[in-house]
Amino acid sequence: MRPVSVFANVPEGQIEQLRGELHGRWRQATRAVMVLLSVQGLAPVQVAALLDCHPATVRRRIGRFNAEGLTGLADRPRSGRPRIGGRRLTARITALLARPGCWTLPKIRQYLGYPQVSMRTLYRRVALVAIWRRPKLTARGDPDHDHVVAGVMARLLDLPRRAVVLAEDETHLNLLPHVRASWTLRTARPHIVTPGTNRQVTVFGAIDVTTGRCVYRLGRRCAADFILLLDQVLAVFPLAPAIAVICDNDSIHHARAVTRYLQEHPRLHLLYGARYSPHDNPAERIWAALKNHVADTAVSWPARLRQIHGFFRTRSPDQMLATAAPWTSPWLPPGYEQNFWNAA
Repeated sequence: MRPVSVFANVPEGQIEQLRGELHGRWRQATRAVMVLLSVQGLAPVQVAALLDCHPATVRRRIGRFNAEGLTGLADRPRSGRPRIGGRRLTARITALLARPGCWTLPKIRQYLGYPQVSMRTLYRRVALVAIWRRPKLTARGDPDHDHVVAGVMARLLDLPRRAVVLAEDETHLNLLPHVRASWTLRTARPHIVTPGTNRQVTVFGAIDVTTGRCVYRLGRRCAADFILLLDQVLAVFPLAPAIAVICDNDSIHHARAVTRYLQEHPRLHLLYGARYSPHDNPAERIWAALKNHVADTAVSWPARLRQIHGFFRTRSPDQMLATAAPWTSPWLPPGYEQNFWNAA
């Protein structure tokens, strides 16, 4: 089925490069687009917002087109000294930054062989194709990812009608506050007091991928607490003929006690996703929202536990479902919301 809408999927770091090309080697095509958008009735302010430039630039280019036609879109001769560090230097910078490493201006200048440009000029050339930001850590992935995901999908399709499918995961929360960027007053930087002695709790959670109903508990990272979560799941869905719990490959999920428990409760089916693929699990997005909920708050340990309980109690199943977005997970077959019906 064709999707309702299609959006561009631009990898991080390339959007700035696209903007640089828009005002670089493709600038004459950009001026032609200004004229075409103006013909369609868009005001210069709207055209400038679309093309990431100033409205005065749009007015000037349209005025030159009205006066000179297509020749008015070309670059005019410029006076003054030729540009230092042109396209060739920019291309070398682009090729250099494509290599992994911690790139600073002095290091870039060293690897380029100390080009005859000032540090300020080098900064401007680097800024055309790059942006200063931290790298993002990503899971290394499972080489058998597609095979494992296909196996999970096949087992879900074999479940009986009115079966319940849940995505399960664990996370850890500390008394030491999670620090997140936020809007703050320019006059002062916020200070969050550290607790001195840190404490940690493991949050176990399982979300119904059809209704958004969430089952959770607080405990320690051990097989015993995971079994207690499975007990809660059985109690919440007493009428379901089968309950499939999809989880990762953590050692506590493979413990002998868990294997014995599953043999004693045939309604439960534990499915294991691909290794090193946390992005497949919808529960990971629940944990991201939970950590944002408790971030930047220095509280006592009982207050931290109340924050965790309050997060789950104040959110409806629809809100949980929207946060988890299970339809983005490769585990679930197309039309899963019609195939799996909540038995509760």
